[in-house]
Amino acid sequence: MSVDAVKLTADLVRCASVTPEEGGALILLEELLSDAGFQTTRVDRGKVSNLFARWGNGNNGQTFGFNGHTDVVPVGNRADWRHDPFGAEIIDGYMYGRGSTDMKSGVAAFAAAAIDFVKDTPPDGSIVLAITGDEEAEAIDGTVALLDWMADNGERMDHCLVGEPTCPDVMGEMIKIGRRGSLTGYFEARGVQGHSAYPQRAKNPVHAMGQLVATLAGAKLDEGTTHFGPSTLAVTTFDTGNPATNVIPASCHATVNIRFNDSHSGASLAKWLEAQAAEVGAATGVEFSLKVKISGESFFTPPGALSDLVANAVQMQTGIAPALSTSGGTSDARFIKAHCPVVEFGLVGQSMHQVDERVEVAQIKQLKMIYHQILRDYFA
Repeated sequence: MSVDAVKLTADLVRCASVTPEEGGALILLEELLSDAGFQTTRVDRGKVSNLFARWGNGNNGQTFGFNGHTDVVPVGNRADWRHDPFGAEIIDGYMYGRGSTDMKSGVAAFAAAAIDFVKDTPPDGSIVLAITGDEEAEAIDGTVALLDWMADNGERMDHCLVGEPTCPDVMGEMIKIGRRGSLTGYFEARGVQGHSAYPQRAKNPVHAMGQLVATLAGAKLDEGTTHFGPSTLAVTTFDTGNPATNVIPASCHATVNIRFNDSHSGASLAKWLEAQAAEVGAATGVEFSLKVKISGESFFTPPGALSDLVANAVQMQTGIAPALSTSGGTSDARFIKAHCPVVEFGLVGQSMHQVDERVEVAQIKQLKMIYHQILRDYFA
């Protein structure tokens, strides 16, 4: 009997695995995969639960890997939900619940496809499933921990597919072959506090920060590259914490987030931010400091055998020739790209992270068929 990917999605949605809680999702998958003949290992690190599963001994043929996550973002105000966020209710062809789109349906689809494939046509090669509970949070003890464990234990994937939602509107329309990098810059401006009636006796950090923020927001980082659109900078916070209307504060804070293409690195952009702050500081006499967090560098898997494999399977099952894209936010593919060639393909992601998150049931079935087709073609 084949594995029902819809039922498995529902079972996973009912696990309240709000990051970093495991919530029973990986326990469920470990039991299912073990019963199907996969060798399973829990690779927990810190407060995070992870699961590694392999079918085959790795000594013959190539190894195809799937990566995904079972942790989900918080539900927010539960009263805003029309349906139980962990109920997996199916209404009018849609399954509702937190993680139904991002990305328990993807994990269910590739687990079901892999189990059915090795049972029906055992390949001359291996299949790896690397599933984490730490993608929606800091992501330092999730896929990174799995890759560290694999390196320490002689495990390897030759190619990997991340099952994140990739299609904007229509199932099958987009494969991700790369992602932009992400950098967050935290600025502090320190001036001299004073009375607002005597601004000449103070150094106003709000004015200086406003000047810096305006400069950064108006900057054109690049024109885009062959496979990436132009890099973008967004100002996300501007705070003084000053409740008084007649006091010039001593300090001011602002945060910017840059999504950058392969014409930059995190280090080069950090230097640029420092230079811009130094220029404003020299002009205003306000002292700036900067802390930078680089969530991931931009990466790119050149079109070729792996993207062709996935695109052919998608077109065979949907009738749509998918576009190859590097759009969107970050994903765990940014870690895998140093291990092996990686692309991403999953279902339509319109409702991910929203209230009443939902997935079209038909898409879950279709996604399993696409993943199964990929395995058939890879091991043919």
